Amino acid sequence: MPADPLHRAGTTQRSAKSQPTDGSRASAIEVRRSARRRRTVSAYREGDRTVVLIPARMSEAEEQRWVRVMLDKLAAQESRRTLGDAELAERARRLSEQYFEGRARPRSVRWVTNQNTRWGSCTPSDGSIRLSHRLQGMPEYVVDYVLCHELAHLLVPGHGPRFWRLLEAYPRTERARGYLEGVVAADRLPHVPGARDE
Repeated sequence: MPADPLHRAGTTQRSAKSQPTDGSRASAIEVRRSARRRRTVSAYREGDRTVVLIPARMSEAEEQRWVRVMLDKLAAQESRRTLGDAELAERARRLSEQYFEGRARPRSVRWVTNQNTRWGSCTPSDGSIRLSHRLQGMPEYVVDYVLCHELAHLLVPGHGPRFWRLLEAYPRTERARGYLEGVVAADRLPHVPGARDE
């Protein structure tokens, strides 16, 4: 039974999706099409699944696009529930196991407020990783990318070809880098006085 009371009545078509490749906490995606739903798309977590509710008339391409959009939106909402340093360290440990066979072992992982020109930093000699507080509230896959980037520095200090080959293990590297580049570009845009934020 759907958790959304607006979708109890009417015909609902369900389709299961494959496992997400972004390392998000949900293990499966279920798309529910509804003839009663006209324009809106919504999503929520139901146990270990992500349920995406879409109008029945939507094309397969629109469905795929909206699933990606809603996964990112949910991840951003979950990321806003700020992780403490202990949770951040546990996340780094999990990412090291998943993408680096557990070889990257930081001694400390913490948020810092004094990094305004970089997203993260790593000191391989003492095994410390620091993430900028500016990442808090960004999508989960972006935070995971920065953690993976810094974990990779524990194994390869520079940014040479060996480093980038190692980081290719994280499947959303290019997307996360694009997101961060967009944030930097947006910060450089001139502020228009009197413009309303939408």
